[in-house]
Amino acid sequence: MKVIKLKTNKEGKSRKGRVAYLSVISNTFLITMKVAAGVLSGSVSIISEAIHSSMDLVASLIAFFSVKESMKPADKKHPFGHGKIENISGIIEGTLILVAAVMIIYQAIRNLLGTHQIEQLNIAIIVMFISAVVNFFVSRKLYEVGKAEDSMALEADALHLKTDIYTSIGVGVGMLIIKLTGIIWLDSVVALFVAALIIKEAFVLVKNAFDWIMDSKLPDEEEAKIKEAIEVHKDSFINYHKLKTTKSGDMKLIDFHLTLEPNTTVKEAHALMGILKKDLDEKLGNTRVSIHIDPGEE
Repeated sequence: MKVIKLKTNKEGKSRKGRVAYLSVISNTFLITMKVAAGVLSGSVSIISEAIHSSMDLVASLIAFFSVKESMKPADKKHPFGHGKIENISGIIEGTLILVAAVMIIYQAIRNLLGTHQIEQLNIAIIVMFISAVVNFFVSRKLYEVGKAEDSMALEADALHLKTDIYTSIGVGVGMLIIKLTGIIWLDSVVALFVAALIIKEAFVLVKNAFDWIMDSKLPDEEEAKIKEAIEVHKDSFINYHKLKTTKSGDMKLIDFHLTLEPNTTVKEAHALMGILKKDLDEKLGNTRVSIHIDPGEE
């Protein structure tokens, strides 16, 4: 059995680092605006958005450092690389998001049971819509690079910011309705709506991260590509079996047995393995392929 070495993509890794840093900068800017708007207006829904963005900032920092860590090459202690750090970061980020939701629900219920005033609604509305626009462009960039580089950390960060777009628009519309109607309790209702979206986001994120940590198989469409790449060379072997797949960060791990004719030489077997590994890497990208050779019956 021989394990193929992964190709390194310095340009892609640098791109991942840059876009993760962009997320950190944008979240810092938005938190500052939301905290200022929340303090000036006294709105629990805007404060909830500031809390949400604070969790997003922590998540962005986690994504930034996990992406840097995942770029480290395999070593003696980590022979399969450091990719799973991105999956672990997904669980941490999801937990943080859940904490933010609980804080928002607590404050919203307190305000529903009591009384509070909201001021400076114009500033609050403007800040919420600026936040939605900024997050739209940043999340789109994160998702684009996350998909291109197969980075769970960046895709998770994009999911955070995508949810933030909806919540910012929701809070902004809520503030606008309060301005037009004077119904203050809508502020707490909007905050609870934000919390519900955040909880849903946290559930999806943690579930996806756990799937890869538990070594779930690659998606059916990717396994179909693997089978297709192997079967192109079906004239060179008797059969293949025991196909196993999983993922570590952006690395796709592929393992299978290949039954060859009993008179196949070691040199011929080695050459076939090299061709299969090359084809699989070209078809899926970022693969680590292990092939076990089984001799056919005489």
